[in-house]
Amino acid sequence: MIRSERGGTWSAGYLSAVLSGVLLGISFPSYPFIRLEFIAWAALVPLLMTLRYDLGLRDFFLRVYASMLIFCAITLWWVCHATFFGGLLTIIAQAFFQSIPLLFFFFLKQLRGWRFALFSLPFAWVGWEWAYLSQDLSLGWLVMGNSQALMTPMIQYAEVTGVWGVSLWLLFFNIILADLIVSRQEGRHVVFHLLAVVVMLSGSMLYGVVAFDHADTAKEQSSVNVTLVQPDIDPFRKWEGFNSWDLIQVSMSMTDKAVTMARPDLILWPETAIPFHILDKPYQAYFDLLSKRVRRWDAALLTGFSDIVYYSREEVAGNKHLYKYDAGLDRYYQTFNASMFLEASGRVGAIYRKMKLVPFAERVPYVEYLPWLDRFTMSLAGITSWGKGSESTIMELETASGREVKLMNIICYESVFPGLVAQFVRNGAEFLTLVTNDGWYAKSYGPYQHAAIARFRCIENRRAMARCANTGVSLFLDRFGRVTSEIPWWQQRTLTASLSCNSEKTFYTRYPDLLPQGSLAVALFLLLYAFSRRMKT
Repeated sequence: MIRSERGGTWSAGYLSAVLSGVLLGISFPSYPFIRLEFIAWAALVPLLMTLRYDLGLRDFFLRVYASMLIFCAITLWWVCHATFFGGLLTIIAQAFFQSIPLLFFFFLKQLRGWRFALFSLPFAWVGWEWAYLSQDLSLGWLVMGNSQALMTPMIQYAEVTGVWGVSLWLLFFNIILADLIVSRQEGRHVVFHLLAVVVMLSGSMLYGVVAFDHADTAKEQSSVNVTLVQPDIDPFRKWEGFNSWDLIQVSMSMTDKAVTMARPDLILWPETAIPFHILDKPYQAYFDLLSKRVRRWDAALLTGFSDIVYYSREEVAGNKHLYKYDAGLDRYYQTFNASMFLEASGRVGAIYRKMKLVPFAERVPYVEYLPWLDRFTMSLAGITSWGKGSESTIMELETASGREVKLMNIICYESVFPGLVAQFVRNGAEFLTLVTNDGWYAKSYGPYQHAAIARFRCIENRRAMARCANTGVSLFLDRFGRVTSEIPWWQQRTLTASLSCNSEKTFYTRYPDLLPQGSLAVALFLLLYAFSRRMKT
């Protein structure tokens, strides 16, 4: 063994770091039969213990990065199913971004010692999670609180704090356990630590009991009947030369049968269920056929599709690199990953264009500022360089009872952005819809992980959700994040259920950034305080 005078046993230090990475990784949602989320309550403890030693920056970072690399590999390996090279880059890059809060810990430890840095870490971590998620390069999958997405009885307080509060809770729980161990080793009392553990566990459980009790007694404002259509189509097949209209006919045929068994107010098709520009003039005949079918169904249709918008030379002046060019038509244009709301009359009622795009796979971050970055765009079955939407569109649905309700739609990856969904709800959405295509990831647990994270958006805003996936998992969630019914993955099926509507706004909905911004402010204050005290000595 290699031993450092100040750094402890070299191999033991790295083993502790790797152990934390493994524990963090397996604590995140995976297959339904694996429920290890409680491990996150102590997953960071081995890493925090090995970081007590007097380590240089290089050794410190290597331990931290090794831990985060293992964590990211276990949690995100399924991305490699869609693009192997892109998946590897994602894991390597995300491990670095996950290490940033612990670098803050390193500098505070140098200034004020391990215990001061320890109790400052949760504020820096949550502040960084929020700041990172606020920019285009982010992949918000690994927010610490997401590990608890399936623990619905214990995360109901997210209606006040959002997922950020769950991250903060987890981090403080880990830190109290780490400090408890060190305090025992030093012969100090640990009554405070034990009391804190009891209060944190009982507090979160008690909040859940009260929330569910309120759910049983609360009066339902109104409801909407929604039909999910899961066509179960291989996404690579969809985008690589297969007859697109044949694919749409699959969904139409399934819907024909569904509406004879139920009377939905809204029919939901998945992301890019229409994989061509059906609203473009050359495809008018196809749109007319779809519109006629919607009128026959006597229900609104919300479907994902590929949208196209044309621009004049004047509109693209100075930013031509952001647009594609059709030489035959001599026109600039952008294509969008979008959703279209067709009213029961067959008329287009609203279009939403995806605002949060998967970095590099759908759009290169910051290409508007640095045009040369466009060469790093990755192609996924021919899909590349989507335009970026800018409007949080609210759609209005007339139900069979004659009442008008407001809804919103998010597309795939957007469900990991809590502030985005809160923005829609502040704008009036009474229930949530999500369309996605998780078939890229075969039978990995990526689709289950994605579906689990959506639960937070329901709890945070107290809104029910209809989630429609191309290959699964399609499901209905109530406003407490509980699954009420679902279609298993890789099955061609429809499902109809009643979703409750809600117009009340939670504290989190009104102030979605309050806790993470406050955490960031506290972290910066603690850094300044530590630095000023160091200067005085």
